[in-house]
Amino acid sequence: MPVPAGDRSSHLTGADRTLLDDTIRRAEQACRAEISVFVGTAEGGARAFATSLHNSLVAPSRSILVMVDPTARALEIVTGGWVRRHLSDKQVELVALTMQSAFAEGDLVGGLRRGVTMLGEHARAPRTLHSSTED
Repeated sequence: MPVPAGDRSSHLTGADRTLLDDTIRRAEQACRAEISVFVGTAEGGARAFATSLHNSLVAPSRSILVMVDPTARALEIVTGGWVRRHLSDKQVELVALTMQSAFAEGDLVGGLRRGVTMLGEHARAPRTLHSSTED
């Protein structure tokens, strides 16, 4: 679920928000975590602001927050404890690099959608096969 932002409308159109919302919904279904996206001005330091937003979510432990401040060229991804059991720091770094590449090309929405999709795929708990010992 996207996090509301006061100046978000200046960065994303209604169509952009609809596409992003659909991407978030699919990623959440894949990984069973809450994914929120904030696009706007970070108040204070970007990391502290993103952490504050993440901590204000309903279930921070099971949440991923992506915060992008296009004006400051800042990107922060904050993950909760439950999510970190399935999503490594290296995977988050890869997602961030992918998003930054798209942002550098001027593709904010495409970068967000690719990043959210990747987070959903990487944060998915591994499937386990259960075997029965009965004959």
